[in-house]
Amino acid sequence: MLAEIRRQVPDLRIEIFTTVPEWFFRESLSGEFEYHSVLTDIGLVQKSPLEEDLEATLNALGRFLPFDTDRLAPICTALKEKRCNLALCDISPLGIAAAKSCAIPSVLVENFTWDRIYSAYLPQEPRFAGAADYLEEIFQKADLHIQTEPCCRGSFAPEKPVRPIARKKRTEKSAIRKSLGAARDQKILLITMGGIEARLPFLEKLKTRKDLFFIIPGRRNGAASETGKEEENLLLLPHRSKYFHPDLIHAADAVVGKAGYSTIAEVWAAGIPFGYVPRNSFPETEGLIRFITSHLSGMAIEPKTFENGEWIEAIDALLSLPATPPKDSDGASEAAARILDFIAI
Repeated sequence: MLAEIRRQVPDLRIEIFTTVPEWFFRESLSGEFEYHSVLTDIGLVQKSPLEEDLEATLNALGRFLPFDTDRLAPICTALKEKRCNLALCDISPLGIAAAKSCAIPSVLVENFTWDRIYSAYLPQEPRFAGAADYLEEIFQKADLHIQTEPCCRGSFAPEKPVRPIARKKRTEKSAIRKSLGAARDQKILLITMGGIEARLPFLEKLKTRKDLFFIIPGRRNGAASETGKEEENLLLLPHRSKYFHPDLIHAADAVVGKAGYSTIAEVWAAGIPFGYVPRNSFPETEGLIRFITSHLSGMAIEPKTFENGEWIEAIDALLSLPATPPKDSDGASEAAARILDFIAI
């Protein structure tokens, strides 16, 4: 969305407040911006890509909420010193609270809000009630609310959701294939758990499929190289590699991985089959799967089946699913138009 707004407003000045690594934005955005390392959200603490840690989440929320002067004041000072005209918040409650505190308009962009997520856990963990109530009040204070597909049920967004928002590819498939070293007759399958490293005990099974080329990005430990392979058909990439992640997805013939928002949006944009692993306990999952079954060529892979590698037996069936047309545009342009119209008011 920032990239699209800057495309339309080239002299846009951007200040980014987040704990997401700065390099992620350097790779995704053209032009300059200033980076501020600030914790703006807790979300859910993860034990693994598919399992959340509710106790650790509650402890983190207890340290994070409610927003006091010590937490808001430095952000408000920065917003004023940088003469910011708008706070654009990606499900981040802190940005909305800080903007309201210093009389700057705010925009909430989401496909779910954390109060809805926490409320869904109340039957098993009533201690989420305080955080859910507090955050609902914060999210309601946003001056403009934009929701993106695929979205959770029960949202309070006043307007129709925009299409999925995905980063656009930069390099053509043929160039990426050549750089990866995939043979002409090998199909490429990308395995991703959404940036969270997972135990993958099935790697040896992948090596037996010499007709396929496997890419596994997001490795933080162990063997991972930008250029070297574990085997001729298996490439493990570090969390930060020379490859732009959307280029890898567009170069692949299919993707297998966690059913998370960014992966779904980028697979939707590429139009390739998706072997998706649902987080069955996560409240967002129902909406994500509803979108996958309606708009993608998808095949469900249960977490246990993914972890033990039994899904590998279904790779040919996954690759035989029909592709959908690649998307030339997504929801970023519509969201950017709404934001720019709002700023002009």
